[in-house]
Amino acid sequence: MAGIGFELKKLFKQQGILKLMRAYGYTGLVTAGPMLLGVCFLMGIGFIAAYFGLDAHQRELLNAMITYALLGSLVLTGYISLTLSRYISDMLYTNNERRVMPSLKGVLALLLPLGAVLYGTFLCMAGISIGEIILNFLFFMELVVVWTEMHYMTAIKDYKGILLSYLLAIGLSFLAAALGCRLFGARLEVLLLSVILGYGVMMILNYLLLNAFFPQGSGYYFEFLDWMEQYRWLSANGFMLNIGLFSHLVIAWCRPDIGEQIQGLFYGAPQHDVAALYAFMTILVTTINFVASVEVNFYPKYRAYYDLFNGRGSITEIQLAEQEMMYVMERELAYTAKRQLYTTAIAISLGTLVLHALPLGFDALMDGYFRILCVGYGLYAVGNVLMLMLLYFTDYKGAGIASISYALVTTIGSLLALRLPSRYVGFAFAIGGMVYFCVSWVRLNTYTRRLPYHILSTQPFVAERKHGFFTWLHERLEVLCEIS
Repeated sequence: MAGIGFELKKLFKQQGILKLMRAYGYTGLVTAGPMLLGVCFLMGIGFIAAYFGLDAHQRELLNAMITYALLGSLVLTGYISLTLSRYISDMLYTNNERRVMPSLKGVLALLLPLGAVLYGTFLCMAGISIGEIILNFLFFMELVVVWTEMHYMTAIKDYKGILLSYLLAIGLSFLAAALGCRLFGARLEVLLLSVILGYGVMMILNYLLLNAFFPQGSGYYFEFLDWMEQYRWLSANGFMLNIGLFSHLVIAWCRPDIGEQIQGLFYGAPQHDVAALYAFMTILVTTINFVASVEVNFYPKYRAYYDLFNGRGSITEIQLAEQEMMYVMERELAYTAKRQLYTTAIAISLGTLVLHALPLGFDALMDGYFRILCVGYGLYAVGNVLMLMLLYFTDYKGAGIASISYALVTTIGSLLALRLPSRYVGFAFAIGGMVYFCVSWVRLNTYTRRLPYHILSTQPFVAERKHGFFTWLHERLEVLCEIS
């Protein structure tokens, strides 16, 4: 979260309820904006499609096409997400801001062709029309750019500009969908074009904001690949987190009892998917609270503690600073966990009443899915906060082990649950969340007990550049850039 905490701390120091609400609003905007945007698009476009009379099959296909593109783009960009955030933070810390924007071009130069081949191959065999293939392909490519830009957007302090880009994206998309359906009738292509328009506006505005914030530079387009080599555990962490989050959805689509083939290679499990969508929203409280509370309050203690190791503090001062830092960390983590617990409990007890009041077709089976998925997402949210604290202390291996454990338990458990009745769908995801929480919690406690040792004794005395596939690729690509 490069740069967010510094600016939000100023906002939280301001007095007044409205200013405090604005601080939390900006926090939610930056941290949960893409998540909320995806939910808003799915719900809003679905409502417009139903209002203008798009038939049920076409609505299901539209939802499936949007969902496939969302999940595919997130998995593709997930492998590089955490490492890229580390690279951007390092560039800001070392006053090398001119290398940031060139790295964005380098990342996209690698991800877009790779995504085009993988997703394009899938679409060619997906069993949909040429027009739908082209539109879904364009949407996927847009998403790759948007998710990549998001890793850079966390350094932007122009929160009003970010808010404007989100509102324009949603507003123009819904307006285009409504006008298109009014003029040309309710058609899948019209609605998909409106989604492409919305994300396209967001993509362009985000790039303009980044261009205005970061100084222009040249060269170093593929320098981030050295970070990919240096921090392999970070790369594995980001990728496995997405696998753990999404694998249970894909496996549910393959179940013969609740899954259904919509068209060609597009599958869905409407009862499970709708419940998962609303259960996923219950973790927003933890996502927002982590940045607004943990980072803002914890970081000053964290920074003061590490500064003492630079020849500025005595052993006694270091020990006192460590005690204070650990106290603040434990307090903020406890607050975060309690808030998520209360949110999950309220969602389980009252959420189904609200969902039954909406025209969503909730039944007893969906109630069960919603409740168990609320538990699973709640455990994931708290476990993810613990994992992020491991990243704070540069325990990349420990964080990677926690994410890999989460992905394996969730995926393997969901596959084994294929033999069980449909009412047990979601239990593997909840168990995976519990494992994620426990592994992260044990690792954080174990690691922080010997924190001075890890700071002083496990770091190399001389910085060495690791050599492997990514450094080889970096060197070859730089040669190609020089030739061109």
